[in-house]
Amino acid sequence: MRPGIRGAAVVTSVLFRRARLAPERSLEHVLINHGHVVEVGDIEAQTHVAEVIDLDGRWLLPGLWDRHVHFDQWAQVSGRLDLSHTGTATAAAQLIAAHVALRDKALDAPVVGYGFRDALWPDAPQREVLDAVSGGVAVVLISADLHSAWLNSAALRRYGHEEHTTGLLREEAAMHVIGEVGSVPDDVSDAWCRAASRAAAARGVVGIVDMERPWSLDAWRRRFARGDRSLRVASSVWPERLDNAIALHLHSGDVVDGTGELLTVGPLKTIIDGSLNTRTASCHDAYLVPDSGGNNFGVLLVPPDELSQLLGRATDAGLECAVHAIGDRANSVALQAFARTGAHGSIEHAQLLDDADLVRFAQLGVVASVQPEHALDDREVADRYWAGRTRRAFPLRSLLDAGAILSFGSDAPVAPLDPWLAIGAAVHRTRDERPRWHPEQEISVAAALAASMGPGRGDPSLTAGDPADLVVLDGDPFTAEPSALRTMAVAATMLGGDWTHRAGI
Repeated sequence: MRPGIRGAAVVTSVLFRRARLAPERSLEHVLINHGHVVEVGDIEAQTHVAEVIDLDGRWLLPGLWDRHVHFDQWAQVSGRLDLSHTGTATAAAQLIAAHVALRDKALDAPVVGYGFRDALWPDAPQREVLDAVSGGVAVVLISADLHSAWLNSAALRRYGHEEHTTGLLREEAAMHVIGEVGSVPDDVSDAWCRAASRAAAARGVVGIVDMERPWSLDAWRRRFARGDRSLRVASSVWPERLDNAIALHLHSGDVVDGTGELLTVGPLKTIIDGSLNTRTASCHDAYLVPDSGGNNFGVLLVPPDELSQLLGRATDAGLECAVHAIGDRANSVALQAFARTGAHGSIEHAQLLDDADLVRFAQLGVVASVQPEHALDDREVADRYWAGRTRRAFPLRSLLDAGAILSFGSDAPVAPLDPWLAIGAAVHRTRDERPRWHPEQEISVAAALAASMGPGRGDPSLTAGDPADLVVLDGDPFTAEPSALRTMAVAATMLGGDWTHRAGI
């Protein structure tokens, strides 16, 4: 029986011949049977396998994970106005004006745009700027970092913020509105997510940790029941749903019945500070913001004692913890809470760090769950508002040298759900003609691949006993030029022994 795409056929066994598994090793054969790698090496011809595939020297590696995704929001991005290339508030308003002019006047839904980064804009977002071009239509523009939302007056009325002065909402207020505009019927959401899952598989992704708020477990249970089986999913839970998870006696890593062992319970996710672009990441020293009087240190959204109580409660209930911390002060507070409570898990982002805190990740066993592509998105913002401190921004090499465990993700939609972008950013620290940004923090291809395969995996090559979650590459990641690494061609992806993507073999 010829193996097919997951859901269309059940794969029993495959023999890959002449696969490249690691640099400076000769080509080897790999036998897959019942969802696992059962043998690696000089394998004799097998008469019982469903298919024999000669890879002719192509790379065969463990499949890739994205450890930080807001999946529903990522799936919705293609249906929103793209603001990523707007360099001013005026330019963003002009896009809205052009869209409103062509829009069906009978529509009641708000105009939603995504991807603006206002930290370097010469003009500030104001509700009146959008009012002048929107013709009374509600407009919600979401920042690229998901920590602010720019609304016109009609949208402010619609979502209960009519008295807001500027229309630029931040943090909890913004996230509430983002949740409201992202609420769509299940059938619509599931169709978008199915397409996004298949697109991820086509880039070699076999699994994600979904950080969608407040809890995506039921949505994924429904999607798996409907046949969407392109990815493994660990579904995180947010504090507002922690009581539900505890009442159901769910523990991180538990497999959810009826999902083919593809859906598991993820960590407790909590946010304790803001972001760099929004200048709300909690820092020890003030941002270099003109006319601020040196008083902007960002915001600590969860007090240290409250964070310790939350992490302790989750730990007692058998949940790992994923703490969003971007600023150096926030990271110190998060590490202190892990130390106080004995919690296990990760700090999400770990973007701006004190030198003294680097080794604490290793000492406490806290995973540094980082998004390397953010370094390239944020370099200009960091150079302006964090000048003199940027050697401590995205310190991937320093974390590894201190013995910390790295785990990579995208934070999609903040960056695209494409692990090769993260790998390329970690290895080369640039994506264009500009010089590499703090190249002393670059890491090796092997380390970047291992960080994209899951926490604690030191070797990115296959061994017997591994799940048959695999990716076949048309290029060599260890010798690829920067642009080729970021756009690495994926010939096929296999999940549990079944194909989820197959284009080139």
